[in-house]
Amino acid sequence: MNFDSRGIPGISVVTTGFTDAVEVQSKALGFEPAILDVPHPIQNRTADELKKIADDTVEQALGMLTASR
Repeated sequence: MNFDSRGIPGISVVTTGFTDAVEVQSKALGFEPAILDVPHPIQNRTADELKKIADDTVEQALGMLTASR
């Protein structure tokens, strides 16, 4: 589903290891999504580390979602 074309705000959460790839793909598609960068890598994090990343970024994510309204 394409939320943006339906008027539903969304963001892409991307680890910093993929920032360049997201920029290239977005440019190729002609689309500028709201992107929230989180530390890389993510797959080997403990539950406590993931919770800290979520706690540290949730306000920014909510701000990005509500800014376009």
